[in-house]
Amino acid sequence: MSEASGPPVGHVHSDDLPWVNAGPVGLQVLRVSPDTWVVRNRFQAGFQLPTHKHTGGVHAYTFSGRWRYKEYGVDYVAGTFIHEPPGSIHTLTIEEDSDILFVIEGAFIEYDANGNISGIVDGESTLNAYYALCDAAGVPRPTGILT
Repeated sequence: MSEASGPPVGHVHSDDLPWVNAGPVGLQVLRVSPDTWVVRNRFQAGFQLPTHKHTGGVHAYTFSGRWRYKEYGVDYVAGTFIHEPPGSIHTLTIEEDSDILFVIEGAFIEYDANGNISGIVDGESTLNAYYALCDAAGVPRPTGILT
């Protein structure tokens, strides 16, 4: 029996992608497809994302630091891998400077203090923001992001 050859394995090395900053958040975009986006964030201690949910699941791996979801009271430290089920509502809070990889399926839906939708972020909007931050910092746009 012979094996069928498939498409080549896509790859990117993080050293080939610039880090850009949006205030207390460093961002590196590794992959964007119509249904999944992969980002690496470096958050400063004290930062908090707005309360939000995802339309799909999220996988995250913590390289360094300590963070939590305000609603759940569990600290995630270096070496922790998590999976968020679709639709879980939470508020990501950074306790110590943290470096986290996220694999996000679907969209990020943000809520204001009254529970109203205040924003929607997806892979395409994240990639556009990443490119805009590269442009603003005078950093050439990377060509190696996986699609």
